Amino acid sequence: MNPEVYGEWCRRQGLSVIRTNSAHWYSEGFGVYQAFPFDRQIEPDEEELAQLFFHHKAAVLRFSSSPECGLGSVGYHVVYQRDTYDLQDLSAWARKNVRRGLKNCIIERIPFERFLAEGWSIRRDTLDRQGREAEKSETAWLRKYSSAADLPGFEVWGALVRGELGAFLMTVRMSDCVYMIHQQCKRLFMRDHVNNALAFVVTQAAVGDPEIRSVCYGIQSLDAGASVDDFKFRMGYLKKQVRQRVLIHPFVSPAVNRVTHGFVKGLRRLMPGNRIVSKAEGLFRISLADADVGQL
Repeated sequence: MNPEVYGEWCRRQGLSVIRTNSAHWYSEGFGVYQAFPFDRQIEPDEEELAQLFFHHKAAVLRFSSSPECGLGSVGYHVVYQRDTYDLQDLSAWARKNVRRGLKNCIIERIPFERFLAEGWSIRRDTLDRQGREAEKSETAWLRKYSSAADLPGFEVWGALVRGELGAFLMTVRMSDCVYMIHQQCKRLFMRDHVNNALAFVVTQAAVGDPEIRSVCYGIQSLDAGASVDDFKFRMGYLKKQVRQRVLIHPFVSPAVNRVTHGFVKGLRRLMPGNRIVSKAEGLFRISLADADVGQL
């Protein structure tokens, strides 16, 4: 699958999608555009940035650049790029839990129909366990994921515990990379270590495909703590260093400063479960890091 198919999924959700020389970009709102494929390191030139800001009316651009570019904030992608993947590639903790998980559940690809029928309840359970607010209604969630059902490159894997769907993991392939894009687990089955078994089997299947170069388990979060990716690292994934970049429209950037960042940080403390506020704080933080380096 090429990035155009992922872009089609975004369009079906009603999201804005832009194609430029270095990447594709999509926005979930507020003029904030994320570059994809997500593991790609890019360095848009001034002409491309002007096209995005002034022609397409982007307010914020988020992307990754190479570590050598010297701009932005030091960050990472969570990736696996070796030729083989087995239990010996995991930490001792993960090996033990994968073995337990494989005894307690069956891991297999599941039809989109089953995912759509049972996935929302797992999503709601996960958000409640994490103390986060649901960013979508069930209707919106179903519309988002049903729109991928007939597109090539999308798969959903499930962890079945005594026939019940205890966890799911959606993946999408773009070119020679498999992206883990949506994983959730019912709290009832966490003690059965179904997440470990699920991540292990899906990664092993991807690595075993001779056309796959790497597996990407995400990019460093804007708002989560450092421990959020510990599970992935125990599962054998590594940090691939990049420079996180957030560029603000030239007409808006003067309003992004230490004072306004402090105000947004205060809002985040008052509303710790609000996704929009927490993401905004991360965007402010990385944008200021980019500006600080640019002024050196």
